[in-house]
Amino acid sequence: MINLLRLRAFANATLFTAVLPLILFQDRVAAQPPKESDYYRLVTFQTPPDEVIEASGFQMMPDGSMAVCSRRGDIFLIANPHAEEVTADQFSLFARGLHEPLSLAFRDGWLYATQRGEVTRMRDTDGDGRADRFETVADGWGISTDYHEYAFGSKFDDQGNMAVALCLTGSFTSDVPFRGWAMKITPDGRTLPMTSGIRSPGGIGTAADGTWYYTDNQGPWNGTCSLKPLLPKTFVGHPGGFEWYSLAESSMGSRPLEPTSGSRLHVEADRIEQLELPAVLFPYDKMGKSASGIACDTTGGKFGPFEGQLFVGDQSHSTIMRVFLEHVAGHAQGACFPFRSGFASGNVGVEMSPQGSLFVGGTNRGWGSVGSAPFAIERLDWTGKVPFEMLAMRLQKVGFELEFTQPVDPATAENLDGYKLHTYTYEYRSQYGSPEVDHTSPTITAAKVSDDGRKVHLVIDGLQRGHVHELHCEAMKNASGQSLLHPEAYYTLNYFVE
Repeated sequence: MINLLRLRAFANATLFTAVLPLILFQDRVAAQPPKESDYYRLVTFQTPPDEVIEASGFQMMPDGSMAVCSRRGDIFLIANPHAEEVTADQFSLFARGLHEPLSLAFRDGWLYATQRGEVTRMRDTDGDGRADRFETVADGWGISTDYHEYAFGSKFDDQGNMAVALCLTGSFTSDVPFRGWAMKITPDGRTLPMTSGIRSPGGIGTAADGTWYYTDNQGPWNGTCSLKPLLPKTFVGHPGGFEWYSLAESSMGSRPLEPTSGSRLHVEADRIEQLELPAVLFPYDKMGKSASGIACDTTGGKFGPFEGQLFVGDQSHSTIMRVFLEHVAGHAQGACFPFRSGFASGNVGVEMSPQGSLFVGGTNRGWGSVGSAPFAIERLDWTGKVPFEMLAMRLQKVGFELEFTQPVDPATAENLDGYKLHTYTYEYRSQYGSPEVDHTSPTITAAKVSDDGRKVHLVIDGLQRGHVHELHCEAMKNASGQSLLHPEAYYTLNYFVE
């Protein structure tokens, strides 16, 4: 009997010794913080080995393939682009020899490409898979030999118009007509000046309400990268192309006043009637260094909980940012949030498919990027898991309303010590870029959780017009005790709630 008891004790001890490491391992796994890849999975495409595809623009085609253009002048079609694995044999050449096409669109059986010097449409008329008919749609702007004269085209609006954002000749000058402008291309091919003041666009896209936006990059008269609306008869900041008002007064009106170098954007907007402020400033290096392509989630929830929001690339950091927009005093403004990092190359072109995937193309040629690959085509898919994130940051008369994707833990959400808030802006000046200036530290005096647990109302003393409001919520937990996937937000406050 004694031997039997000893045997049982030995067996129990052995079982406990075997199970304990498994329990500890499971506890460590459960305690690990959430990762971006838990919620959004990256699929890297295998491209043809003898092709360099610096993907700058995408377009879903009627047959389900994806058209992709390369800044080297080529357009490829990708068959079954939503496949679990995309291999080189799914790529076929559609067109070659274009002049740095950076954007694609589709309408009435034609694929449209915005090249450096024109918008071209093309189609395959004999059914062999290659474009054989090319037509110039619009070319009402100038082009020189300067490398900097990029051109980005939008998708078509409901009336059949498209917009083209034209980079300056360099950072400072506009040597040929309408460099540093956005042009409206009408269905009958007219090229109409629409918006002045562009410096160096990195992408153009359409918001859920139909407004065109573009990304501009840090440089002269741009203290940091930003998201700007393209509205008729407005000026968006860089005066380098002012001389072309002489060719555009019939559609644009009179030339704006010269901005004062060293001032602040909101101060100059009160003085210069046509100056439209950036909807969102992307704090330099915190959110990236070279903002690029824009895609809007209109998939009805197929890409997760961010319906109607914008997803913006950054070439230098190889990331995708997320943008929430609202209208205050008749102007767009809002917040940007980190979203997804880890892309293979420098992100340029982005496209949201109706199936709910975000296609991302990149290159690091000439600029460098965190992603070390010289070029890449990738797809970002939602895994079906909802991350605990700040869904929106809305301005109120006395502070901000934060909305979350999941109910929050009231104890952490109402603890004022769990928040950090400070503000800053940038000089509006003719020199290249700007440091953060005019720092302040507003005081959060109250935090109240809504009845459904998804919103927190912050009462704040010291909101600053014209400033980025950088908010950190590292202590925030959801009802299950999980931390925010991204605890930081950056709200650009141009106008107060009336």
